[in-house]
Amino acid sequence: MKGLRWRYTRLPSQAEDDLSGKEDEEEEEEKEAAPAPEDPVEPQLVEASQVMGASEIRQLSLHLPPRVTGHSWSLAFCTSRDGFSLRSLYRRMEGHSGPVLLVLRDQDGQMFGAFSSSALRLSKGFYGTGETFLFSFSPQLKVFKWTGNNSFFVKGDLDSLMMGSGSGQFGLWLDGDLYRGGSHPCATFNNEKLRAFCPQYAGCLQSLISRGRRERS
Repeated sequence: MKGLRWRYTRLPSQAEDDLSGKEDEEEEEEKEAAPAPEDPVEPQLVEASQVMGASEIRQLSLHLPPRVTGHSWSLAFCTSRDGFSLRSLYRRMEGHSGPVLLVLRDQDGQMFGAFSSSALRLSKGFYGTGETFLFSFSPQLKVFKWTGNNSFFVKGDLDSLMMGSGSGQFGLWLDGDLYRGGSHPCATFNNEKLRAFCPQYAGCLQSLISRGRRERS
């Protein structure tokens, strides 16, 4: 006859139960104490925009790169103040590295534009980074980010300003007089037409440039 085998199971002591309970409570407290994610800080405009309202600014702020969060923005160029001239826009950008928010409102009131990771300038080729994007309010905000298919972000010459390209089409382009322009789907941003441009654009263009972080009072 085989001998009986006994199996013993050790029960936790009262002290261990108390310690385990305290650890569980501490974990719950840590979870409850975790700070809620902060809302994005809206761009601070040094002067009021003639094109964008508070609602548009708030919506666009959700798509700006983190490095410009909390920065103040000033009006570098405005057609109503500086005239319809691409050369004037380039001159107003001299000495600045950017980034730049280019905002257009046409004669029908539709708003669209682009965010450029660097200041707009004359160039022999395309420049910029993957932070660059196109957008339109039609009427809801649509943002077209970099697809990674090519690096044709921004190119500026005396006769035109182009943003995004592919198969001979530009995501957004403006002529030297800032009076005519166009928009087509392009590989850089896989965008829709930002606006069905009239032969003569005759709208209002504003270019806001980041001035760095504004200290809070």
